Amino acid sequence: MRVFRSIGAVAATCALLLGCTSVYNIPVNVPLAGATLDPDYGIDFTDPAERDDLLIGFSFSGGGTRAAAFSFGVLDELSRMPVRGASDTMLERIDFLSGVSGGSVTAAYFGLKKRAALSDFRERFLLQNAEAPLNTQLSLGTIGRALGGGINDSKAFTAWLDANLFDNATFASLRHRGSLRVWLNASDIYNRVPFVFNETAFSAICSDLNKYPLSAAVAASAAVPLAFAPAVVQAFPGTCKEPLPRWVTRAASNPNTSPMLSSYAKAVLRYREGAVPFIKLLDGGLVDNYGVAPLTIVRESSETPYGPLAPQQAVRLRRGILMVVDSKTGLSGDWINTVEGPNGVELIKAAVDTTIDASVGSSYTAFERTMKDWQSALVRWRCGLSAADRARYGAGPGWRCNDLQLFVGRLGFDQLDPARAAMLEAIPTRFQLPQAQVDEVIAAGRDTLRASPVFRAFAQGM
Repeated sequence: MRVFRSIGAVAATCALLLGCTSVYNIPVNVPLAGATLDPDYGIDFTDPAERDDLLIGFSFSGGGTRAAAFSFGVLDELSRMPVRGASDTMLERIDFLSGVSGGSVTAAYFGLKKRAALSDFRERFLLQNAEAPLNTQLSLGTIGRALGGGINDSKAFTAWLDANLFDNATFASLRHRGSLRVWLNASDIYNRVPFVFNETAFSAICSDLNKYPLSAAVAASAAVPLAFAPAVVQAFPGTCKEPLPRWVTRAASNPNTSPMLSSYAKAVLRYREGAVPFIKLLDGGLVDNYGVAPLTIVRESSETPYGPLAPQQAVRLRRGILMVVDSKTGLSGDWINTVEGPNGVELIKAAVDTTIDASVGSSYTAFERTMKDWQSALVRWRCGLSAADRARYGAGPGWRCNDLQLFVGRLGFDQLDPARAAMLEAIPTRFQLPQAQVDEVIAAGRDTLRASPVFRAFAQGM
């Protein structure tokens, strides 16, 4: 009987804590309010600045400040690599960036400032304590908030990001930074799909992406379960008239559609139909810690062999590289050495880590397959062009239809020597790190890119 009384006491305590605390976020997105959707926003590789024969993209994984520093090191190394026969570097030739959690901070800031981001990102973010405005302890004092939605809401973190990094910039600011496309990714925990902050998702909910704060998107991308209450995006069904892209209905109804595209299309339909009035978002790593879903989706949803490229760029294209910058944590925990354990906090961490690691294998495999199929489709299309089409799309003298290669690769700590890799993997996935660890990870980003056989093959092929 005493056991049941103890259980009852625990249950009563939990009920009391939950009854006193409810943590949630208020949506900050706004309806279109009569504005027309902007067809120029989103995936568009036809910008004049993109009219070379290269396609370069990087996807920055999650992992707190460690991930932000590792991806920053990769960008810094690109800035040291001149393009043969040109006055700029590889950094200026990047076509797209995708970011998750800590990687989304680097992607968003570079999208805003381009090369200038390299001069102050270390001081403005990497060496700062982004946890300063947050409660980071799970204790008797915070467990009620954790069970009531999350220990922290988004307000303090977004305010810190704006004050220290983004200066209240919105997605409209990214549109006016040239041809670079930036995708920030969270997880829609109801539909269990990536939520990409792009025109497809926002047009489905009849909301204005241009007015959405970058800080809010980054906070949603980094909203670790229990540490943060889910970010909330509101749908405004019936307030806009523009139809969804044709591929959404086609992909949702076609049984042969890939699982990723099918699930995503069905979620988009639910948004437009009003079946999900409030979309709840947590850390993007829960469904795609590599951040490769955006390009996988836009390619698989394309109705042409060359999409999302324009036909002119598809004809010019000779070499492309699409690389994941992987900052995932190593194995950890002492509880494997005893019969008991893990305890509650360790169990939550282990469950999240397991979910994230499980997602990366399947998402990367799908991405790799999609890119391989895309290369084959591009070559077939190019080689089937008539003489008139080749002239119209800009194929010059000596052009070869099969002179095209897409490289897909990953940059990770495990590609360095074992001792260094173990040291880097042991660095915690927090938003506060000592300067020595920050600089170690930045150097690892530079070294890993420089030593990558995939990147070297791409560069030599140029």
